[in-house]
Parts: sequence; C-alpha cells; structure tokens
Amino acid sequence: MGALENRDFRRLWLADLVSQLGSRIDVLAVPLLAATALGASVFEVSLLRTADSLPYLALGLQVGAWCDRMRHRPVLIAADAGRAVLLGSIPVAALFGVLGLAHLLAVVLGVGLLGVFFDIAHQTYVPRLVTREQLPEANARLQTNLSMAAVAGPGLAGLIIQALGTAAALAVDAVSYLRSALWLRRIETPDARPRRGERRLLREIGDGLRVVRGDRVLLAMSVHGAVSSFFQSVHLAIVIVFLARDVGLSAWAIGLLGTSTLTGALVAGLSARRIGDRIGGARALWGAAVLYGLAYQLYPFAGQGWALACYVVAGFFASFGVIVLNVFGMSFQQAAAPPELLGRVNSVTHTLVFGAIPLGSLAGGALASAFGMRVTLHVAAAGVLASAAILVCSPLRKLRDLVPG
Repeated sequence: MGALENRDFRRLWLADLVSQLGSRIDVLAVPLLAATALGASVFEVSLLRTADSLPYLALGLQVGAWCDRMRHRPVLIAADAGRAVLLGSIPVAALFGVLGLAHLLAVVLGVGLLGVFFDIAHQTYVPRLVTREQLPEANARLQTNLSMAAVAGPGLAGLIIQALGTAAALAVDAVSYLRSALWLRRIETPDARPRRGERRLLREIGDGLRVVRGDRVLLAMSVHGAVSSFFQSVHLAIVIVFLARDVGLSAWAIGLLGTSTLTGALVAGLSARRIGDRIGGARALWGAAVLYGLAYQLYPFAGQGWALACYVVAGFFASFGVIVLNVFGMSFQQAAAPPELLGRVNSVTHTLVFGAIPLGSLAGGALASAFGMRVTLHVAAAGVLASAAILVCSPLRKLRDLVPG
C-alpha cells in the first residue's frame, strides 16, 4: 500500500501542502514589507531572518526532549493556530497605522518559536502514521509539497501582494495555517502519550546527542547541514533586497522569478525515489550535495536582461539538489534513530541546521553592508560548495543504500 492510501497520512500531507503554500507568502512579504513600507536597511532586513531562526539556536535541543514526552498531534495543531494569530496581527496593525519594525520582529520571533515545536513534532510524527518501508515515499510526498509550494508559491505570493498590498497578503498566510490545523484535527490514528520515566532534561538531551555522534553517517549529514545552512543563510538574508534594489525587480517579478527557478524542486520531489532506486540513496545524497554547491556559483552573476538566466539556472539545480538531500536524509534519520529518541535526534540535527541560520543571516547583513551584496553572494556560493566535501569524504562514499533494513 502506498503512503497516500493511508487516510491519516493523506490528511497530514494535505495539511502540510496548505501550510507550505501559505508560508511562501511571508517568505516574500515580510522582507518586502520591511524594506519598502518600513524603510528598513539591508542589515535590518537580515535581522528578520535571524529572528525567525533564533529559537532553534536557543531552544531546539530542549524542544526535542519535550516532544518525546508529549503527544505530537496537539503540538502540531497548537503551533499552527498560534502562527495564524501572530501573522494575522500584522495586517491588523497596518490597518490602524501602528505597524513598526519592532512589531514585525516580535511576530517573526514568535512564528519561529512555534515553528521549532511544529518541525520537530512533525518529523517525529511521520513514522507513527506509516510503516518503515513507506518512509522514503512518505518523505518524498512531503518534499513534493515543499516543491509545489516553492514553484507556485512565489508567483502566487507576488500576485497576492500586488493585488492586496504587502501587509494584507499576510492575512492569507494566517488563514492557511488555520486550514492546516483543521486537517490535522481529522487524523484518527491514536496518538499515544509516551511512557512516563525519569525526566532529567540534560540527560535526555545527551541521549539524542550520543545517537548522532555515534553514527558517522548521521554525524556527517548533520555537520554538512549546519555548514551549508550557514552559507545558504548568508545568501537568503540579502537576495530579495539584491533583486529589488540592485536588479530593480518588482514584487511580482521577484515572485515570478522564484517560481521559475524552483521548478527543480518539483522535478526532484517527483523523481527522488526513482533516483534512489537506480543509484542508491547514499550516492544520491552526496551527489545532490555537490550539485547543490555547484549551482550556487551562478547566483552572483544574476543581473538585468539575459543575466537573469544565471539566477534561473542556479535556482533550478539548487532546488533540485536540496530536495533530494532532504528526502534521503530524513528517511535515514527516521529509520536509524530509536523511536523513543527520535524527537531528540531530530532536535539535534534541526538545531545544527536551523541554529546556523541566524548566524549566517547576521553575517550576510554585515558582509553586504561592508563589501556589497554581489561580493557577499560570491562568499555564500563558495561556502555552500565547500560544504559538499563533508559528505563526499564521509562513510557515505562506501554505501549504496541509506535506510536500514
């Protein structure tokens, strides 16, 4: 039986699809709102991405231990509802003329905090709904959602922003989180509370750290994720401002450009399982890391006219690579970690990956302020490519398949 034939996984998948599409609006709308309506500098815009990911650095490991103590579905529903309320406050504040950068930062920080709980609980919840053999397919389906949102979302977000205004568009995002929560409420598979045991937070966190440290493949994937995430964040902290100010694109054009570049993500989501079957998950994983790094080398050459083709080609292959990385990395992690420790193992890898984001975002803003945005994009590209060596030189090169039997 396929993963989507499982009724409850299908509900989780639909909730994820709605949420992913909505979240693409704030990815574009929040920095544009800060840069245009609020007149924020490039460094202040980079602070917004920092605030979104800072909770991972501060609380990621603790949340993993807490999620292993709790039922996961209520955590997912509460996180979706909370994010809807926070994002809905932005258009309300704008309507009354009281929206400021401090409000925007507070909302982004709160959404980021709830996102930590959601992401860790969500990745831990998937193996509760599908069999071990279905994990690669289930993760590919979820990554296809991400791909579809990546392709359709930027263009849709650009049109919504153009039609409703930047602040009002965030109300659509709030509604998407509410719809996701309603789908999650319909899941019927019993979500049993974990067995009670001795609760010592530091010891529980240490158990998750030991699992990651003791598995050389997990460790290599985690370190690669952290390093590549840092340099990707240097890039993402400034790229929208770069396209708006240096290249001179409108919100609609930036959204359309994002849609055209991220078609690689959709292709990867639909073909990742076949790639793994043909060459093996391990080879697909480190090969995707190399492709991802090489693609980033084209971003700094983007400009007006035909030079935008550099951005399109880079986006296609970078998004293809990252989806393949996610499908096989998550499947291995979910199958290799002991079920009672999965939340903590997820939190370790998530903290390394997402904890690097605020550091990279700050570095991106600082480098762009000091040396200019194009130079900063070159630095980010070099770092992403260098990070691929972590996987190429790891035990992955001796493996074919990843998911243990």
